[in-house]
Amino acid sequence: PSFTTQNNLDSNHRKTLVTTNYHNYTTGTMSTSGACASPNCSNTVSKRLACPKCLQLGLPPVYYCGQECFKANYAQHKSIHALAQQMGSAAKHRKTPPDGITCPLDSDPQTKLSLPAWAHNYTFTGPLRPTLLSPPRTITNPKVRKPDYATHFSGISESEQRDRASNSNIRVYGPDELDGECNLRYACQMGREVLDLGGKAARVGVTTDEIDRVIHEACMERDCYPSPLNYYNFPKSVCTSVNEVICHGIPDYREIQDGDIVNIDVTTYSRGGYHGDLNETFCVGNVDADGRRVVETAFRCLAAALEMVKPGTLYRDLGTAIHRVAAENKCSVVRTYCGHGIGSLFHTAPNVPHYHKNKAKGVMKEGHVFTVEPMINLGTYNDVTWDDNWTAVTADGKRSAQFEHTVLVTKSGCEILTARDNEPVMKWNPDLIQR
Repeated sequence: PSFTTQNNLDSNHRKTLVTTNYHNYTTGTMSTSGACASPNCSNTVSKRLACPKCLQLGLPPVYYCGQECFKANYAQHKSIHALAQQMGSAAKHRKTPPDGITCPLDSDPQTKLSLPAWAHNYTFTGPLRPTLLSPPRTITNPKVRKPDYATHFSGISESEQRDRASNSNIRVYGPDELDGECNLRYACQMGREVLDLGGKAARVGVTTDEIDRVIHEACMERDCYPSPLNYYNFPKSVCTSVNEVICHGIPDYREIQDGDIVNIDVTTYSRGGYHGDLNETFCVGNVDADGRRVVETAFRCLAAALEMVKPGTLYRDLGTAIHRVAAENKCSVVRTYCGHGIGSLFHTAPNVPHYHKNKAKGVMKEGHVFTVEPMINLGTYNDVTWDDNWTAVTADGKRSAQFEHTVLVTKSGCEILTARDNEPVMKWNPDLIQR
């Protein structure tokens, strides 16, 4: 899954500074009286001149000695506002999905297929409708290593939050972390095996909940934790995104229909403490020409980006290659969600936007590990999030497709850690995604 958004600050150094300052604001450890809040000023505050934007956003006020000092510091200070708005936007993903969304496996079919409570008065952008969910699945294998968010009440990854607040570098992985039993390369191989099994289960009449069961049990058999489970309270072990769903679709009791396109997004967490992340979009039954076009375009967008991965490539340049392929096929590129660094953390630096003229910072170096996962739409690139707090759909209800790999930057180029067997370079073969 790609749980980061385009609002993430592009400069890791700046993000560290702003996150620290935001923490100081919200915890009250930044001065609200006495000395001026400007880091370059030692004057005493005589008048309580506070930033009006901070007050508007509900942040505790900080005070400046005068207008000149406030204006001189504002370019840096306003970064607090951007981060506050980002955190507010992301907060909905830190809540348990609304009540009234689950029912037991032995419930009657009519009950299973009823709308969740949140959906009764909701205005949908397309024809897809959610159904109820099965109860959460449990970790039945005692050998499975759990990430820190697995048992957190709100599903918060405290290790990721510490990393965002203190780390300003893209991690470089060496042989000891990449190789050996249960390390990063192994985690990615397990992810490939699990996705292949989930993909085989996709066919007309099968529910996405059944795919979730297959994925979950495959993880248990491989001593892996299904990384999406309870990540900021996500309720299932895999994301299944059907038709107009861009990403973060929650598996439910809806049966896959003839003509659906279905994305299955798998991440596995190994006993060595590493995540491997990948996804593919499958054509189920008789998919029309537009559906096949958006699926193939998504594949070719990812392939074009991976051809550029090598030491010295700017992360922001991947978006240009992706945009070119999408535009040639009369499709658009989603801007809200992006690729991300991965390894010992599910999501970390760098951010990897997929759209043209993005402002991502960073240069690829040997040992960098990250995902590339362009989301490609038939219509507008704009998205809307359902009131289940997770499911992102196209704003115009048209279909969306996606492919994803976890990749390693090597001396001469790129190694696809989540590649299919005997396919070190991506090659389009429609038979492999036909169900």
